[in-house]
Amino acid sequence: MSKTTCQCFLRIVRREILRIATKPMYLFCMVIAPVFCFLFFTTLMGNGLPTNLPAGVVDLDNTATTRSIIRNLDAFQQTQIVAHYPSVTEARQAIQRGEIYSFYYIPKGTTEEALAQRQPKVSFYINYSYLIAGSLLYKDQRTMSELASAAIGQATLLAKGATEAQALAFLQPVVISTHALNNPWLNYSVYLCNTLFPGILMLLIFLTTVYTIGTELKENTAKELMQMADNSIVTALTGKLFPQTVTFFIMATFYNVYLYGFLHYPCNSGIFPMLLAGLLLVLASQAFGVFLFGLFGSLRLALSAASLWGVISFSISGFTFPVMAMHPTLQALSVLFPLRHYFLIYVNLALNGYPIIYAWHAVTALLLFMLLPFFILKKLRTAMLHYVYIP
Repeated sequence: MSKTTCQCFLRIVRREILRIATKPMYLFCMVIAPVFCFLFFTTLMGNGLPTNLPAGVVDLDNTATTRSIIRNLDAFQQTQIVAHYPSVTEARQAIQRGEIYSFYYIPKGTTEEALAQRQPKVSFYINYSYLIAGSLLYKDQRTMSELASAAIGQATLLAKGATEAQALAFLQPVVISTHALNNPWLNYSVYLCNTLFPGILMLLIFLTTVYTIGTELKENTAKELMQMADNSIVTALTGKLFPQTVTFFIMATFYNVYLYGFLHYPCNSGIFPMLLAGLLLVLASQAFGVFLFGLFGSLRLALSAASLWGVISFSISGFTFPVMAMHPTLQALSVLFPLRHYFLIYVNLALNGYPIIYAWHAVTALLLFMLLPFFILKKLRTAMLHYVYIP
């Protein structure tokens, strides 16, 4: 970089810092909104899993055995029996009113049929409009049903003279040992926040980058910017975006230190590779924002495209639904989203603890995103020098 270019760069950086300091929207998008989201979501899911979800019971048998089943169900961490209903109709109406998420139905004669080995049926009704609550209550109630069946079966076998070891071998011939990898606590905050935070930051970078370039045209200051850059579009863009790069990287550093240093979420690779991944995400997101504005040439269209691309990233990155299970077309399109590659780096480094060389394809993809602005530099330079903004 020549002395003249360096001076132009520093002048533009000072100009951009002044613009950021005098426009509250920049402060909100670059600092307040990210920090608020980081703190809000970790506080919202501070317990890892929701507990004591309200559920009801319809016990038409009302024997010592069924009351024991209900007490054991209520002892589960995620389930809290809040009401007993005399009929299925009243329990269903309670679900519709939003008073409970599910209810457990035990028909009359259940205990008698179980002791006679006639395979009684119990039912549980779940409101799956609330996916997490419904899934957790379904798991508890199904587990309780299996445990109750095994307990009745064991009592029957013992009554017939079998030893306890023989009864257990008959009821559970194969013992399953389950070990959850990387997130043994099954903590939803660990599952969501590690990709939700960079996704929110990426979306804000998209919007801020498009906005900061578009307002130069809207406010008719683009020619002034180009004169300060000696008509070099590269100098103009790097000087203009450099303060934002530093700020957004500080935000990326903040959420990494917050998650892995303060909350002690799994980070088997150490925090420094994740800081590098955060820097790559910031640069790739800024480059993609520049590319979108140069591609559309309109602040309105570019902001709409940036919003759409950022929101779709949450669904197609693979952290809520696996990419390998998507339609082949969507699998191919997933490589066009920076968040997808950051997610792969996170899985390989933070969760699995692999060296960064094992995530080389994701790192390379983020580096390729940084080359996108070079395809539209000529068009963007023409717009900055000659474009007349039309409201």
